Amino acid sequence: MSASISNTKGSVFAPLRITAFQRIWTTSILSNFGQLILGVGVAWEMTRLTDSSTMVALVQTALALPLMFISLPAGAIADMYDRRKVAMSGLGIAVFFAVILTLLAFYQLTTPWVLLVFCSLISVGAGFYYPAWSSSIGEQVPTSALPAAIALNSISYNVARSFGPAVGGFILVAAGAQAAFSVTALAYLPLILAFYLWKRGQVPSRLPPERITRAIVSGVRYALHSSPIRIVLVRICIFTFGSVTATAGALAPLITKNMLQGDAGTFGILLGATGVGAVFGALMVSKLNDKFTTEQVVSGVSVVGGVALISMGFSHWLTLTCLLMFIAGASTMIAISLMNIVVQLSAPRWVIARSLSLFTSFLTAGIAFGSWCWGTIADHWSIEIALIAAGIYVLTLPVFALILPLPNPNTVGSETVDLTNEPEIELPITMRSGPIVIDIEYRVDPDNARDYYDAMQQVRRVRLRNGGFNWSISRDIGDPAQWTERFHFPAWGDYLRMRDRSTQSDIDAQRIADQYLMPGAVKRIRRGLERPFGSVRWKVSTPDTQQDSSVYIGS
Repeated sequence: MSASISNTKGSVFAPLRITAFQRIWTTSILSNFGQLILGVGVAWEMTRLTDSSTMVALVQTALALPLMFISLPAGAIADMYDRRKVAMSGLGIAVFFAVILTLLAFYQLTTPWVLLVFCSLISVGAGFYYPAWSSSIGEQVPTSALPAAIALNSISYNVARSFGPAVGGFILVAAGAQAAFSVTALAYLPLILAFYLWKRGQVPSRLPPERITRAIVSGVRYALHSSPIRIVLVRICIFTFGSVTATAGALAPLITKNMLQGDAGTFGILLGATGVGAVFGALMVSKLNDKFTTEQVVSGVSVVGGVALISMGFSHWLTLTCLLMFIAGASTMIAISLMNIVVQLSAPRWVIARSLSLFTSFLTAGIAFGSWCWGTIADHWSIEIALIAAGIYVLTLPVFALILPLPNPNTVGSETVDLTNEPEIELPITMRSGPIVIDIEYRVDPDNARDYYDAMQQVRRVRLRNGGFNWSISRDIGDPAQWTERFHFPAWGDYLRMRDRSTQSDIDAQRIADQYLMPGAVKRIRRGLERPFGSVRWKVSTPDTQQDSSVYIGS
């Protein structure tokens, strides 16, 4: 597998030589067709049922908002369990509700709110599917092929978007909304089969899975204390808030109907132009990433996309609007793909699904609130003003390069490593025993105190993002060479998981701090089972069945 990839290094199509990836990628095009046809069908049906611009724009909100809320729990589930089965379950949910929507449309029972509700329910299924699928890419291809595989998945969606809206428009004209909804349900089935046929080489964890609530907290804390991921999450939300006006179709039905006086077929062609532009953008990602930094590219495409949106606000000619949609689609896809790559290559495997689900949540949050915002502006003023205002907003995005500059993707040190030193245990503790307190004693030359303290701030970030709480470092006032690092875990199992999450970059951060130890000094690690007042039983009549003790355990 690696050989075939290396022989085609630099080719965006190299991962397609891997059977599992090829099969899932091919069938994902069909499922993307179905999802896009659903969006077209619901959006155009909404224009038939209501004249409200806000309700039309809310179609995109209904499709995006569930992804924002469901992605993080879905990412936690994908990290804890078999990603293949999680993906299949999510697709099954989407098929179920698409079938029900088809039946409601067939019996003429759809209303604007029914359409929004079922858009949301189908998106719940997609929300469970997406983190499992995106985090499994690294299991289907080697790390060297990961950027190409990510670009291919963007191409998969946008190949469908190039033709799916147009196909959806013709289906609407020929057979009505119920036909479009039925195609959505059928399009998911081949992808379910592809995941079923994938023989995933799962490596079982030595530890039982976390509880879902604690897994969610672990994912959020990792993102909060990981600078590359934290910055990307903020920037993707800010970016999609403005780019949503055209590229996600928030105002595309209104542009078609009011500015171009078109029909459902025109609407499909307009979104198809966006999709073709997005495919072009995805094909350019690797070349741009090789020549420029991530920030340079994202800032550049923000300017290009902003100008395209402003120009769109003055266009009443279909050909020109399609060209501007092409440019906006390419700009948006380049920015999203590059920021996705940063997350994929920065997060270790134990938290990759949760990191990507947070990426999806922030991306869709920008889409959901952007759709509502620009739709409301179009309702109160006009579509033209909404497009121009969104374009001006996108033009200002390069300013964020000065505040939150995007990091470049980096795989160095992101793989987990096994720790060889095992804790010595004398107490009969269980995975649920806790709280656990860790004390690590260092002896540092006072002349190196400032450098040591600065190095320990990086260690602090490592402890917190891997699961530690209440981190502190103290210096002995009677012995200035003596330092003590302390942090806590809710239970013994959480401490063991922290050890399993260690990456090479984490070990390097600790090594840099350890170089300031005095010659011959050895760190002393104490692992303690914290006992609140009154928790230790002394009388034989009330024995402690766990035989817990407040004495620290040395390693």
